[in-house]
Amino acid sequence: MPPAGAARRSLVIAVLVIAAMTLLRIVYASAIELRTDEAYYWTWSKEGALSFLDHPPMIAWLIRFGTAIFGDTVLGVRFGGIVAMLVTQLLLADIVRRLTHDVRAVMFAVLMPEAALYYGLLMAKVAPDVAMIPFAVAMMWSLVRLAQSGDGRWWLAAGLFAGLSMLSKFTAIMFAPAVAAFLLVPDWRGRWLRSPYPYLAVLVAIAVFSPVLIWNAQHDWASFRFQGVRATANYGISWRTVGDYIGLQFGLVGFVMLPVVLLGLMMTAWRGYRTREPVAILLSTAVLVPFLYFLFKSLTLRVGDTWPMFMWPVGFAAAAVNLVMLSRENWPAPLIRSSLFWLNTAVVSGIAFVVIVFLYYVAAPWNLLGKIDPVGAEAGYEQVALRALAALDETGATWIATTDYRTYAMMRWLFRGRVPVIEINERGRFQEFADPGIDKIKGHAGIYVGREPDNRSSLWENIPAKREQLGQVERRWRGVLTDTYVIEKLTGWTPELSPPKDSPLFQWRVLAGEFEMHSLA
Repeated sequence: MPPAGAARRSLVIAVLVIAAMTLLRIVYASAIELRTDEAYYWTWSKEGALSFLDHPPMIAWLIRFGTAIFGDTVLGVRFGGIVAMLVTQLLLADIVRRLTHDVRAVMFAVLMPEAALYYGLLMAKVAPDVAMIPFAVAMMWSLVRLAQSGDGRWWLAAGLFAGLSMLSKFTAIMFAPAVAAFLLVPDWRGRWLRSPYPYLAVLVAIAVFSPVLIWNAQHDWASFRFQGVRATANYGISWRTVGDYIGLQFGLVGFVMLPVVLLGLMMTAWRGYRTREPVAILLSTAVLVPFLYFLFKSLTLRVGDTWPMFMWPVGFAAAAVNLVMLSRENWPAPLIRSSLFWLNTAVVSGIAFVVIVFLYYVAAPWNLLGKIDPVGAEAGYEQVALRALAALDETGATWIATTDYRTYAMMRWLFRGRVPVIEINERGRFQEFADPGIDKIKGHAGIYVGREPDNRSSLWENIPAKREQLGQVERRWRGVLTDTYVIEKLTGWTPELSPPKDSPLFQWRVLAGEFEMHSLA
């Protein structure tokens, strides 16, 4: 542990960096327009459903928390993510403090997330993963407290946070192998298997998760079927999707940070399983098992950019602890110096990269990535909304129709309740949603806003509306054309909010490399 003066300087540096990066995230959250999924989750926050087809309800509650403070603004929608990042850092700091009592290790634990693009900047983009991360880390924190105190009541806290994690996103279940190894591999397994606390923890987790179970029981287990399609989809072996997965981890975790963390995890796993040390087993297994699972899935499926992001904060803690353990276990001095050098390099270069990306999106005028830019690909919906508004004024139409949830979400966000917006298909996504204003829809003309070629889909064979084309509008970002949308007038038809489950208008689509139709019937 460094001398007291050096320790204080380390803490001051860490606090200043975190304060500056938090301000950076607030500016980013306020300046960048919502992405389509964020707007979709915002629509959830306006509903009273227990759960939703795509994900559990925590993300809706997180957004509702932010908009209760800042209103329906981009900062209000994203504020929960900024808070989630700070809570995660506090928990990581306490985990590492308890395991090492080393100020430098604590400093690394809180700065490593700042140096990873996903956490240092993109935690400002709300998603179910963002809602889950602090609860998942809190579960790990509870189990660390359990290991250090031997007090079985910490199992109950772990069960609570496990339930909250599952109430955020189903992928939290991927921590189950780590918890099982934590319970069964160390010599204490006999004690805990005879104790009521682990079993009570499971009951606590199920009780907290019960809103999702109740909603699914009422809706033919729709969420589990929906996610089951993703988990079992197989499009044949593709090395491109493997490259996408590995490349995303380098990009979102860090080109230097990723190998540093993986090396720390492997050493932690070796140390934990060799000595049966519970916390080392927990931390290493919590990351390595999901990492390898997603690597395997990437052979046949494109792994989403956010899917693995719940696990890396635990990896940051393991890497910070490993640095201290190298010294305590008397590893060769050159190895310790090299580990410290690369960890410092990862933090400094990573933070610099995060700042560069921030400046590119907030201050620069260029589009260097063309159509593949992840922010630009979902920007420019204001242009579409303005053309739709003009069509409403021209025709006297009173509502807006869409045929994909992204356009639906952005129209609903941009119009903010001024006119009813309804996705006329995929109605399985909107079970238990409030009436969008059927009294303003029935008997009135509507405006269809759809991305080409959705306007030529076979879906329209099931819709008896009269369609009159009014024009087109392009969606652009920094001069680059992203999509073209058609604007049509719809008359002579009222959309059905709750079509039969075998109706083409009820079915939902899953994007897993390509679109496929799946029925909930």
